[in-house]
Amino acid sequence: MNLEVQDNQRLLRLLQLASPLLPVGGYSYSEGLEGLISQGIIQDRVMLQAWIQRELQVGAIRVETAIMDRAYLAGIEPNLERLQYWNQWLSAARETEELRQQSWQMGGSLTKLAIKLTPKIQDLITATVGGASVQEYRHCNYAIAFGIIAQYWQIDRPTTIAAYLHSWVTNYLGAGVKLIPLGQTAGQQILWELQGEIDALTQTIPHLADDDLYACSWGQSLASMQHETLYSRLFRS
Repeated sequence: MNLEVQDNQRLLRLLQLASPLLPVGGYSYSEGLEGLISQGIIQDRVMLQAWIQRELQVGAIRVETAIMDRAYLAGIEPNLERLQYWNQWLSAARETEELRQQSWQMGGSLTKLAIKLTPKIQDLITATVGGASVQEYRHCNYAIAFGIIAQYWQIDRPTTIAAYLHSWVTNYLGAGVKLIPLGQTAGQQILWELQGEIDALTQTIPHLADDDLYACSWGQSLASMQHETLYSRLFRS
């Protein structure tokens, strides 16, 4: 197989892994955005873009992506101890039950799908979550699963980081477009204008030390905790 064919295969795998059509349920979560819009904290395109921009700069997605990158690196050897450590670390770092359940649900769905597509990855995933059955995959965080699978599918590291961030922004925008509501064009304009932030964070993530894994995400956390008390809800968080 020549290099051009290999590169095309890796690109297609990346597109599939980061696709909004991936059956992991990401579209059903707003990560507190529904509560923020209900309270009038976010009301229009400008406010939504500013919120996402700040999340990329100092929010939980910055830490989550760094953990995904660590899972990618730990999957190379593989270093099962490191994979287990970061999976447990990320579970403990979730500030609300809703955000933790979202990460576990999406991670479990992604691991089951990956095993269907590439069965040999099952042993690595099982060892990561410390379980012996498919039922245990419900405790595998989405970021951990994404990193393991991207490395196993031989998608290059920088592209994996960019794709993970792009996928998060796309899901978040999808919720915002429905809830504010905004037109699809407005959503695409925000995505276009955030490319610089995504690229900057893509360059930063590989150089973050463990002591740099912190976030200022109390606004999102409070919104997530208040979500269950909303009178009516379209999203699960």
